[in-house]
Amino acid sequence: MQPSRRPQRLALQIQHEISLILFRDMKDRRIGFVTITGVEMSSDLRHAKVFVSAMGSEAEKKASLDTLNHAAGWIRHELGQRIRMKFLPEIVFRADSSQTYGEHIDRLLDEIHEEQ
Repeated sequence: MQPSRRPQRLALQIQHEISLILFRDMKDRRIGFVTITGVEMSSDLRHAKVFVSAMGSEAEKKASLDTLNHAAGWIRHELGQRIRMKFLPEIVFRADSSQTYGEHIDRLLDEIHEEQ
């Protein structure tokens, strides 16, 4: 039996809708330039981890993430207006460190090439 594709489809829809909510409806200035990079759904569809990439200093990134987590209830309510589900997932925002990790790997590879 194949695993259900519903969590992946729902994750993509949530990612799209939260991006629109942040771009159009969120008025809080503490949120800097953020990008929703992915959403990870639990198998029971009750929890969603929303991964965010933010621009700015570490303090600005932390402030953006804290503000998003503080506004998670409002964002969840807005999401409920756009997506019809029996149960909306609880939303938690997490920093996406994949870009930083990728840059670190690139630097290491550059150092190796310079040594050769």
